[in-house]
Amino acid sequence: MRLHAIVVLLAALAAGGVAGAPITASDAHVARMGRAQINRDGGVRFSYPGVSFYLNFEGTRLSVIAEASGKDSYLDVLIDGVPQKLRLASGRHSVVLAEGLHAGPHTAEIVNRSETWQGTAALLSFDTDGTWESTPALPARKLMVLGDSVTCGAAIDRVADEKPTAAWGDPRASYGMLLARRLNAQVQLVCYGGRGLIRTWEGKTNELNLADYYGMALPTQTASVPWDQRDYQPDAIIVAIGTNDMTTGIPEREQYVQAYVSLVRTLLRDHPQARIMLTEGSILHGEKQAALHSYIADTVRLVADPRVRAIASSHYPGDATDAHPTREQHVKMTDDLLPQVREVMRW
Repeated sequence: MRLHAIVVLLAALAAGGVAGAPITASDAHVARMGRAQINRDGGVRFSYPGVSFYLNFEGTRLSVIAEASGKDSYLDVLIDGVPQKLRLASGRHSVVLAEGLHAGPHTAEIVNRSETWQGTAALLSFDTDGTWESTPALPARKLMVLGDSVTCGAAIDRVADEKPTAAWGDPRASYGMLLARRLNAQVQLVCYGGRGLIRTWEGKTNELNLADYYGMALPTQTASVPWDQRDYQPDAIIVAIGTNDMTTGIPEREQYVQAYVSLVRTLLRDHPQARIMLTEGSILHGEKQAALHSYIADTVRLVADPRVRAIASSHYPGDATDAHPTREQHVKMTDDLLPQVREVMRW
């Protein structure tokens, strides 16, 4: 080995880095937040919005080998905190995430923007012309938010007078991820657009609804991947479900409340340290909001556990382009929920 190479290697080891070689996406140098499936080759497959990867490196370039199952997978890539939106073409590709950087330490964050129904994606391996540095530390507090398209961050990046596309989703700007940042917590967004507690927005009960996809790492209908709840033990759980249940009319009370009670008892069993907060979300108003509010109250009463509380949500109507809350409305939703969560959690 040449003297220069030895010097570079020793310097990297002294700094806690690993010189040169590509690393898999599941390597110990990569911190990960969110549900995923680890492949045999060390790649990481995911579909929930907000699944995030963090790594530190020293070099001028960073690339990733990635693959997507469809044409509508989008990622946010933040190099040294500066974001860019990246579209993953269908299939497997090598993608340059950054180049021409100054020689020195850098941070990288990659966040899944797309929803499960828009396709799954995977990061297989990372490469740099420099060294891999120490693994980024994630917050000790842990939050989980169960919900639908609003929780997923749907249509936050809407464009007036255009048809909706997968590029509109922006989970980093969703109330769940905003809450997590303000609470200095990790977060899992366990969400699926168009789904409810017992039925979809079309009234279907034979598709995955919350009680189903809560237990899944990849809630893909024909080939779902289970999630081991022991792999992430949240301190706080927010359940914001019910809007899609109400689309075709108000569900019968007893059936709905029984299903909600069953879900909450499952959460209590799986996460004995967690406090659970139930809320009606931001889209419903009027008679339907009142009905869901009443069903939540019944659920809390029947569960009768001090770890379960109802918290209030305000109505936010979206705008003329889309009924989902806007970017600014997600900030207001966060402002509404934050003091209630802090009171429950004593954070």
